[in-house]
Amino acid sequence: MNGKDFIKAVDNIVKEKGIKPDVVFEAMELALTAAYKKNFDGDQNVKVEINRDNGIIKVYSYRTIVEEVEDDIFEISLEDAKKIDPTKELGDTIDTEVTPKDFGRVAASTAKQVIIQKIREAERNSIMEEYGDKQDELMVGTVALEDTDNYFVDLGRMNGILPKKDLIPGEKIVMGSSIKVYVTKVDNNGKGLLILLSRRHYGFLKRLFELEIPELSDGSVMIYSVAREAGVRSKVAVYSENERIDPIGACIGEKGSRIANILKEVGNEKIDVVRYDKDPAVFIANALSPAKDVNVIITDPKKQEAIVVADGDNFSLAIGRKGQNAKLASKLTHYKIDIKTSEQAKELGIVIRSE
Repeated sequence: MNGKDFIKAVDNIVKEKGIKPDVVFEAMELALTAAYKKNFDGDQNVKVEINRDNGIIKVYSYRTIVEEVEDDIFEISLEDAKKIDPTKELGDTIDTEVTPKDFGRVAASTAKQVIIQKIREAERNSIMEEYGDKQDELMVGTVALEDTDNYFVDLGRMNGILPKKDLIPGEKIVMGSSIKVYVTKVDNNGKGLLILLSRRHYGFLKRLFELEIPELSDGSVMIYSVAREAGVRSKVAVYSENERIDPIGACIGEKGSRIANILKEVGNEKIDVVRYDKDPAVFIANALSPAKDVNVIITDPKKQEAIVVADGDNFSLAIGRKGQNAKLASKLTHYKIDIKTSEQAKELGIVIRSE
């Protein structure tokens, strides 16, 4: 590789990969310095300089100008330095060209290695810039590959890993199909970028709401929290600072028109959209939907514990099948919820005051 070929190669990767020219030149100079010491003379202070215009490579041995020379390989006296260059002062260096005649062969091999390395680094950095901020975001990809434990989703320049355990239970994945996924982790471990995906994470449902509901995008309606048992039931707590906006209505839409696309994406999963309230007792009562007419007593605000009293059908609705409704309400409100009947509450000495 002659000087012109090297300059052309540098220009190509600058244009194609977005690498700054100085990054390539400086890396090349360092690599050639190491190559010279290994192949020619490792005892000298040497530096390699590449002409940025014509690509000509020169090797220089340099000595530092000192008052008293202790090692003439690395040092030179001010008196001797002045004989070579009268402008030099203490602390400056005197350079002598020592470029070997056959250094071009070493340079060509080294240049090829450095350029390949810089291309790889640039591609890794470019991919990291594109995907590095995608954690906790919703992406759309194509199901490309499958192994025993995972699906591999083509996200453009990268494949993300969708573990089968992170699918919505019961859903069928079709190879080659388009799929929405939630990015749970982006890890640049040095060997390459790792992108982990999920469809059962509660964040997947949250991002679907933000995608489908305009009021969530513009901030007029906000999500307080999400609790999810993927494929079975989820609860989403929403609120608005604007009293004229019904946050639940905004999410569901007329005759369920807005939430329809979300339900289609999560299959048979039931979704309860409930109103968040700053009063924890009111919020807990809302979170226990579809149960109604429940009494909430906050027993320990610091530990976030509450007792809920419900009777008849509302007792079983509040608990839910296998305790599911109560568990989701607890996750949604961040309160430990203990559900009792009126009789059980009386035995504990809890008095329910009627409105």
